[in-house]
Amino acid sequence: TVSGGMILKLEAAKRALEGGVKGVHIVGGTESGALLAAMRAAHSSSSYDAIPGTRILRDTHSAAMSAACESYKADNAVYPRDPTANTATDALNARTMLDPATTDAARYRAASLVLYRALSGDRNLDRAVTDADKNFNIDGTALSQPLTQLPQSYFAFKPNMLSPSGGSGTVTATTDPFGNAYGYSTANQYDPNTGYNPTFDLWSTAAVAPSPTPAPPATQQDLWIKNW
Repeated sequence: TVSGGMILKLEAAKRALEGGVKGVHIVGGTESGALLAAMRAAHSSSSYDAIPGTRILRDTHSAAMSAACESYKADNAVYPRDPTANTATDALNARTMLDPATTDAARYRAASLVLYRALSGDRNLDRAVTDADKNFNIDGTALSQPLTQLPQSYFAFKPNMLSPSGGSGTVTATTDPFGNAYGYSTANQYDPNTGYNPTFDLWSTAAVAPSPTPAPPATQQDLWIKNW
């Protein structure tokens, strides 16, 4: 997780990346030669995290969405979650559903859309908050009684955080810098034997790749940016 002064550093790095900078390094200043060592490591490493911009964006987006979930809870007394239990966010299990690109793609997309509707206020997925959104719940189902005011927006999703990319078209998922749907789950609320956090799990998978950690543990989650 990201907290304290690191959030400000990540926000500054994100602005630089969105402005066209190809990569950003955050280097500690307490050790002599740290900057040179970081430059050498980035140049020689072939792992996905050697692309500094990708990791910076993942860290920043995840921290900002987590904060938005807390704001949503402050207003609604609950975190974004399926209005009908075990249909989307309850049904995505971070312990066992590891592949957002193929095997578990439908689960990831469904859960990410609940999160998107809740945080953006765009409940009909047309990328704008209008009177039409008053008619829908955060799972996209029609409300029996429309809202009396526009849904609250807690987070402004950038065009590159949505699929399809390009800033137009009906939203089909929230996407991380690798083009995969962000993982968002309330499975542990529904069943304590699934998921990790009793509040919510939020993660970016970096797709499916071998774990860098020898057993034990040797799990796909070792590669994730996650809130547990």
